[in-house]
Amino acid sequence: MTDRALAVVRAGALTTVQDRGRPGHAHLGVPRSGALDAPAAALVNRLAGNPPGAAVLETTLTGCTLRPRCAVTVAVGGAPCPVTVDGRPVPWAAPVRVPAGAVLDVGAADSGVRSYVAVSGGVLVEPVLGSRSTDLLSGLGPPPLADGTVLPLGRPGGRHARVDVAPLPAPPAELVLRVTPGPRADWFTPEAVRAFTSRAYRVSSASNRIGLRVDGPALERARPGELPSEGTVLGAVQVPPDGMPVVFLADHPTTGGYPVIGVVRTPDLPAAAQAVPGTPVRFMAARRR
Repeated sequence: MTDRALAVVRAGALTTVQDRGRPGHAHLGVPRSGALDAPAAALVNRLAGNPPGAAVLETTLTGCTLRPRCAVTVAVGGAPCPVTVDGRPVPWAAPVRVPAGAVLDVGAADSGVRSYVAVSGGVLVEPVLGSRSTDLLSGLGPPPLADGTVLPLGRPGGRHARVDVAPLPAPPAELVLRVTPGPRADWFTPEAVRAFTSRAYRVSSASNRIGLRVDGPALERARPGELPSEGTVLGAVQVPPDGMPVVFLADHPTTGGYPVIGVVRTPDLPAAAQAVPGTPVRFMAARRR
């Protein structure tokens, strides 16, 4: 077995392999997947000397512990968290050299939800439809990491960034999501449409990579019954019968039968990836371009 590999000592609550995802396959029923906080994933890759699309690890809340079989450069970003090598603190959001056999511990998030771990050379699991990303909905890509998993690594292709610490946005204290009207906004009462962009919501603990769920005022429909399934897009805000909006994230289904009241602007979605349960959410009507 090659010595360019990474052994998982502690997988954490949910750690997956992610890259830029596999867009362009919705007609096959395949979600795009990919890192939920794409800017954070791209930044840690740059810090570790990787191209922006190299595969990284995405942790959820509790971090993970890794042991490289060769000396590597590592960068951890996204949700702020403590990082240690063999028990010694090392910088977060900065390139760190980890010797072969040392234990890299990515701790629980101090704030935010998802931390990203880039390793020089990138994680080199077998690609599926052009991506190494784990897709929790379809099951494509590698399964979520388990204790004892060994991940192959690529050969480093560049020098790591020469910085002490890179600036990263803080996880949101309030999540503001700009929305354009959805194709089925007319399925809701005028009062519900006004409430959607004027009332306060909070992030639900039921959120995951498929969708950001919120708690708050239920949105009343103007029409009974259900739609035939139709195509859905990243950022679509679908409203199931309970009236609680769901914002579709990277692993979202490609079709759905619940009406879409609006679509969140793509640049606002990385912040949604870092919004912890209970974070206030405000849907704001986007200005027409």
